Amino acid sequence: MRKANILLMLFSAMLLVSCGEEATTHKQLVVKNTMDANRAFETVSVPIASLELENTEGRFVLKDAAAQTEVVSQEYDSNGDGKIDAILFQPEIGANTEKVYEVTVTDEAKKADSAPACYSRFVPERTDDYAWENNRVAFRTYGPTAQKMKENGVPGGTLSSGMDAWLKRVDYPIIDKWYKKELETDGSYHEDTGEGLDNFHVGISRGVGGIAKKVDTTYYFSKNFTKWKTLTTGPIRTSFVLSYATWDASGNELTEEKRISLDYGSNLSKFEIMLQGTDTISAGLTLHEKDGKVGVNEENDWISYWEPHGDSELGTAIVVPGSAMVGYEHYVTERQDESNLYAHLKTEGGKAVYYAGFGWKKSNQFTNKKDWETYVNQFAEQLKNPLIVTVK
Repeated sequence: MRKANILLMLFSAMLLVSCGEEATTHKQLVVKNTMDANRAFETVSVPIASLELENTEGRFVLKDAAAQTEVVSQEYDSNGDGKIDAILFQPEIGANTEKVYEVTVTDEAKKADSAPACYSRFVPERTDDYAWENNRVAFRTYGPTAQKMKENGVPGGTLSSGMDAWLKRVDYPIIDKWYKKELETDGSYHEDTGEGLDNFHVGISRGVGGIAKKVDTTYYFSKNFTKWKTLTTGPIRTSFVLSYATWDASGNELTEEKRISLDYGSNLSKFEIMLQGTDTISAGLTLHEKDGKVGVNEENDWISYWEPHGDSELGTAIVVPGSAMVGYEHYVTERQDESNLYAHLKTEGGKAVYYAGFGWKKSNQFTNKKDWETYVNQFAEQLKNPLIVTVK
């Protein structure tokens, strides 16, 4: 009898330990949608620390609790220190409902992504661009070698801190393919052979979301980025940091660092700008031939520009979260490439945050100005009403 009691006690202790381990290696995430609209392609970021897991060594697996099917997720190093500090995923959730997901840690290796949907890299073979993309849009901007070439009169240089738009109309990655086409073949990414093209002129304009500082009636800009750092690529997000040399705005010295990210399914990149020397900044959209139509929604803090573009049409936009947009200006001048539609932003703690991007009619994503601005306004509404995540 005594032996049986001892065995029973040992079994009970083992069961308690097992339950305790399960409680610290499995968590539930309850995601709540408070809007009267279905939600998808919005990224939820769950800090690893908030899960309070005893064991975080291994691969994080996220499952739909009801269906018990794995959902696409991404382990995220937010600051590039080599340590995973968050899990990213994009829940599909109905209007005014909530959905439960399960997080576990497994020793099973994850299959490597052959080509991340959200991708960015430095491009030394094309002078020194930095380019980024997802399944809907692509962008690039320019580095110090391109600036030096321009200043020294060397052909092929570019002097601009504006953001270039690459008009893709396929959902697979094109950055590497287009650069190879331009640099190693007789073809060119300036010609559309079915995937899209680069026919978006930036010059010294702000392109799609470059910044400027207004002093009196004049806008001042930084030059090309001086340093870069890729933080992550993956199925949900790519992010990177660009640093700039100190620049002058009519006697005011500004320092600037951009942290840019682009999530799957979004037409807008997120810009987090660290600034010193000013408590306001402006983010702009180039007006090109000045023949487009301006849209502004001050209640939801966004500006938009819809214009004829080649044999199609193009919409660009800036959305400012947190009611940080303090005004706008439709700035038109005869100086080449300096006409821009600006959103004026206040900084908080030396930081300005906004989203900027585009929609190309030929990609079949948007038909007209109304479609584009409906998307932009919905994007702004979702920022004001984020999905609520509770860890259980």
